[in-house]
Amino acid sequence: MMPLARAVTLLVALGAPCAYGAEIGYLAPPGAPASAFPSPRRPVAQIVSPRRSSEEHRDSLNEAAEIARLLELKSGMTVGDIGAGSGYHTVRLSHLVGPSGSVIAEDVTRDYLIELATRIERLKLTNVRFALGEPSDPRLPAASLDAALLVHMYHEIAQPYAFLYNLAPALKRGARVGIVDLERPTSEHGTPIKLLRCELTAVGYREIATYQLAGDGGYLAVFVPPQAATRKSPRDIVACTDRDSSR
Repeated sequence: MMPLARAVTLLVALGAPCAYGAEIGYLAPPGAPASAFPSPRRPVAQIVSPRRSSEEHRDSLNEAAEIARLLELKSGMTVGDIGAGSGYHTVRLSHLVGPSGSVIAEDVTRDYLIELATRIERLKLTNVRFALGEPSDPRLPAASLDAALLVHMYHEIAQPYAFLYNLAPALKRGARVGIVDLERPTSEHGTPIKLLRCELTAVGYREIATYQLAGDGGYLAVFVPPQAATRKSPRDIVACTDRDSSR
């Protein structure tokens, strides 16, 4: 028979994810529906893991610091870690933006956010919020972000045109969007840079810089979002084809 103290400890441990899970949900009402937008004319990669590689390897490449420097992230900002997964960037951004800033960790996989919430609690980080998203909508509050970071996950967005359109209102004026991916087909968990440019341009985003990251980190493409007054109507967005993305 299991000792009482051990049984209580086990129940608490098993119950913790449920407690965190109860606090994880959408932070904003739904935006434009996916049905209003074209579907991507290329493969969408499956979500297979909450992490790309070991954190030790990524730290050896100085990944988080390099991206933060190139995106000009600073103390006091609110940054969205879109597709946060296991929280590699969430944890490091929390320290970077400090107590006067905040991080919104967003993901479409609720179990990933529950596990990440446990990690954040263990690390005693108090400036992180969690946002459950949808494949067509990050469900983030209007004008809440100084910057958004999408790292090695763009190729997994099932409805990229709707997602990008619904992300734009969450970005403050002057905000930047940083997308990190590999120069390989979307079916192989990457996004060719020409395809990325085509799809974001189709929604009205404007590229301002592209950088090559160290080692196997891929590229960082930086965009500014469309403003409300100039945002395209969903019916005016035309999906990119292979011919468009090869130019």
